[in-house]
Amino acid sequence: MLMKARSKAKEMGRLNNSITNGLGNLIGFLGEEVALKVLAAHHSDVISSNTFDYDIIADGVFIDVKTKATSVEPLPHYSCSVSSYNTKQKCDYYAFVRVKKDLTEAWWCGIIAKDEFYDKAVFMKKGQLDHDNKYVIKADCYNLPISGLHQQICLC
Repeated sequence: MLMKARSKAKEMGRLNNSITNGLGNLIGFLGEEVALKVLAAHHSDVISSNTFDYDIIADGVFIDVKTKATSVEPLPHYSCSVSSYNTKQKCDYYAFVRVKKDLTEAWWCGIIAKDEFYDKAVFMKKGQLDHDNKYVIKADCYNLPISGLHQQICLC
């Protein structure tokens, strides 16, 4: 999975509006590899399809994978975020993954329908302190705790 992620990250280069100026590409692609593996265990037709709008198609459902780097195992109150720049993505679901910064571990956090995410999420402004985790927000985004996601992989 790491070799595939490295290859995709090198090919992609720096994304427009990247909060990390392209440094997170490897972690992002590794998150997609994790999501592919999890989804493939539950669905018969799962393919990678890197577009602005989605990363994976599973049984005809469009899924965008959101990955965060971490130094610790994620806890249920940790935030899953979607940048306000990405709210117009044409996907059906968001899948969330955490990848350890040293690339030794990764965690599937869960999945949620896009509409449900925005119904439950809290809007946070750049520079605002997220009191749940003491993190200063780097870009306008919508946050939902991991505990608000679904662990089942039924795309209905």
